[in-house]
Amino acid sequence: MYKLLSAKPSPYARKVRIQLAEKGIPFELVTEVPWNAETQTPRWNPLEKLPVLITPEGHGVFESRYIGEWIELRHPEPPLMPRDVEGLLAAKRFEVIVDGACDALILSLFERQRAEDKQSQPWLDRQMRKVFGALRELSRTLGEREFCVGNSFTMADVATGTLLGYMKVRWPHIDWQSLHPNLAAYSDRIEQRPSFAATRPEPQIIRDRVV
Repeated sequence: MYKLLSAKPSPYARKVRIQLAEKGIPFELVTEVPWNAETQTPRWNPLEKLPVLITPEGHGVFESRYIGEWIELRHPEPPLMPRDVEGLLAAKRFEVIVDGACDALILSLFERQRAEDKQSQPWLDRQMRKVFGALRELSRTLGEREFCVGNSFTMADVATGTLLGYMKVRWPHIDWQSLHPNLAAYSDRIEQRPSFAATRPEPQIIRDRVV
């Protein structure tokens, strides 16, 4: 059986949990805070980041997008990526946009943990421009469709849905819903999917200092 090292609020880890659930792949969930001193994350990932998928043979597979591709190649059914080239490229484009927005949100989260007089407002502004730019592009590209790419659920939906869910938990003061009502409707709809309902993010306390 696989083992997944995961952080509760992490959109990156949630993507993997949803993908495994959608494919019906059993796994043991191990919750970690990778910033705390006792974390076992460095044992499995030299980059010391979650999530990490540990194989039955004892190998660590890391970086969420690579894990997703690894799972898709090892467990191709049911497919969660389009089989045609144009569809595949479109889905990967969604993933790139979402990962960039998540990276910017994480950087902003840690910058805000500095003492207030040490925070860089230009840095925070730059990161949030990336987030709002990503949301605008996701909204424009998605339109009023049920799914991000074509007529079926793919990893593009996994990525987009987890970003929006993460913002609801960690960034509730950002009113992206009124700016992009189609994304709000999409998020409400996709969160009803069993794989999403079973993996809703929860805040975690980072005990040790990060900055």
